[in-house]
Amino acid sequence: MTVDDETLVDELLGGKQRALARTITTIENREPGYRDLVSALYEHTGNAEVIGITGSPGAGKSTLVDKLTNTYRDRGETVGVIAVDPSSPYTGGAVLGDRIRMASNVGDMEVFFRSMSARGNLGGISTATADAVKALDAFGKDKIIVETVGAGQNEIDIVRTADTVAVLVPPDSGDEVQTLKAGILEIGDVFVVNKSDLPGADRTVQELKEMIQLRGDTGVSGGHHGPDHHALGDADAAGGTDAGTASAVSDAAAADGEAGNWTPSIVETVATDGTGIDELIDTFASHREYMEASGRLDEKARTRTAEEIRLLLREDASGLLERELDRHGGIEALVEAVHAGDTDPYAIADEVVDPIEECLSDRQDDPA
Repeated sequence: MTVDDETLVDELLGGKQRALARTITTIENREPGYRDLVSALYEHTGNAEVIGITGSPGAGKSTLVDKLTNTYRDRGETVGVIAVDPSSPYTGGAVLGDRIRMASNVGDMEVFFRSMSARGNLGGISTATADAVKALDAFGKDKIIVETVGAGQNEIDIVRTADTVAVLVPPDSGDEVQTLKAGILEIGDVFVVNKSDLPGADRTVQELKEMIQLRGDTGVSGGHHGPDHHALGDADAAGGTDAGTASAVSDAAAADGEAGNWTPSIVETVATDGTGIDELIDTFASHREYMEASGRLDEKARTRTAEEIRLLLREDASGLLERELDRHGGIEALVEAVHAGDTDPYAIADEVVDPIEECLSDRQDDPA
């Protein structure tokens, strides 16, 4: 790591906002030395609570994040927000990066907001985003909120980054609630029926309750936690899994000890006027307590680390293979050779990989 990078890390750890912004820019652009920066910050991470906010476009994610940030600040906590936007097909940057989405927090030095590109990831989260979360964590933010791009049922990468995942569902969603069965239902720790003052909110809450109940009855695993059937039943008996019974659901799950599982809560909000935001934050806190008490927060962190190692290895291996392709004349020349009938893709793959395998084999055989 260069002297400048060491200075940058020291300034970031010292609480300088400009150093944080510069570090995240370096990370996002994958500038030379970004890996050394992330490595230096790694030992200072693990203290922030990371909350993922996902859901379909138009569900009110940005407004909800704004209100969550305001409420956390009123409670004296510092906040970092990463809003993941779709990638530009031309520049790779965030298409909506210049959107004013946190207007009510402008000027608050304890709130750091950054819009980042999804970099084409179907799950809406790129490796750069996960590294930016580490920078915010090392900086000392109490809460880090990651608002995802809203790509539908493929929006599952947030599980690898966030400790708690909230899925926003607009009222009277109809077919959209059914679509949740295809994937996104399994990742939600909390389901938020936003704009609950609109017609259809009660129906949407009921549909979500039935789907969560069905998931418990069939034993389908729920993302990083499976549901606890008894906890859901207790909450239903008390009047449903809305904001008023969210803590009851958490308590019921916790009472079962290590064997208990978190049952996704359903919270109704009106983000435009702040209705339900306090209840939602309390539900996040209940989920965090459950994760810590059950040991699943540590388990999730270990799983995240394993995934990160695999991802970095894949990226490095991909770079090695690209360089080996160039050594063989480049992908275009190899394609032409295949179409000319001189070779085939399998033979090319073997030819490219063989030298790498030989090098690895030689290292294994070397007693040194």
